[in-house]
Amino acid sequence: MKFGIDRLLEDSALRKPLAGKRVALLAHPASVTQDLTHTLDALAALPDIKLSAAFGPQHGLRGDKQDNMMESPDFIDPVLGIPVFSLYGEVRRPTDVMMDTFDVLLVDLQDLGCRIYTFITTLRYVLEAAAAHQKTVWILDRPNPAGRPVEGLLLRKGWESFVGAGPMPMRHGLTMGELAHWFIAILALDVDCQVIRMQDWQPESGPGYGWPLGERSWINPSPNAPNLSMTRCYAGTVMLEGTTLSEGRGTTRPLELFGAPDIDAKALIKIMHDIAPQWLAGCRLRECWFEPTFHKYAGKLCAGVQIHVEDGAYDHAAFRPWRLQALAFKALRRQQPDYRLWRDFPYEYELDRLAIDVINGSPLLREWVDDAAAMPEDLEMITRMDELAWEQARLPFLLYQE
Repeated sequence: MKFGIDRLLEDSALRKPLAGKRVALLAHPASVTQDLTHTLDALAALPDIKLSAAFGPQHGLRGDKQDNMMESPDFIDPVLGIPVFSLYGEVRRPTDVMMDTFDVLLVDLQDLGCRIYTFITTLRYVLEAAAAHQKTVWILDRPNPAGRPVEGLLLRKGWESFVGAGPMPMRHGLTMGELAHWFIAILALDVDCQVIRMQDWQPESGPGYGWPLGERSWINPSPNAPNLSMTRCYAGTVMLEGTTLSEGRGTTRPLELFGAPDIDAKALIKIMHDIAPQWLAGCRLRECWFEPTFHKYAGKLCAGVQIHVEDGAYDHAAFRPWRLQALAFKALRRQQPDYRLWRDFPYEYELDRLAIDVINGSPLLREWVDDAAAMPEDLEMITRMDELAWEQARLPFLLYQE
């Protein structure tokens, strides 16, 4: 298969509308071609492309900032001599000065298929700015490595944030190109936006189910996204960022495991199976021990649970990471009712709301966890209604049909 960037590089006819235009690129470390050349370098090598600027989202254009709210500065590219603007520094929306540096913005960002991942919010912001400045945007489309499944509660009105770009569930099942068209529709944007589609993307086919496993190298789109297993778990494990439990940062398997020094992981797994075994389908859970080298519980031995999604037990259609992680919180509440679970700290520039609520786009998940009388079917009912609504809402924007 071919990604959008590879098709653009191979086909001069696709590039023809860019002739004589000032071209900017929004990219990050995973923005590479099939031969692993960074997109910025690949475009710079083309005689018919005039690069005038570049933009980097959270974690930077080429380098990796480790954690949330670690900002990147603007700089001049030492080789190309063009300005590189940070959209995760002094600003998160492009300024008028930034927008004046180009005619066409190429967006080549590898997403993880999860609402919380900030690259889709940056996509929304640049589309809004392009509409205001009458600029053209091209999306060089890439796979959604989590595939097409949909899961989680819809973000509620008033809960928009840098990790909540719009009323979609945690696992949205769209590509960046499809999301661009959805943003344009729901925001009623008047903007010239084109998608350079992928060729032969088959999100329903194994073993990758969204990612061309064996065909393309995996490049971390962010420092703690090291592999496909993390991507599959992420729509659930990202919620750990709003808790006192470690999400495995500071280990070699971040966001595939969770734990803390003061929990009984073996008992926790048993309680999860007792409460809602149907939410644990498609994967295997294993009691483990880990000692983070940095971040939460650095240097302390943690009892934990690892989610395994890379062997023969993995079932792409059955696996529900958001429900699984919600169930882990519920089990911990039953095991230790007074456990200090929710972490109160500034999260992605939200200072007056609990991080777990910002992450979920409402307090509904937290309230379900904390209500001792609430049962799995209570959460299932409202979540399934949201999921069915989203599956219908996204239909007009699907660009790749099996």
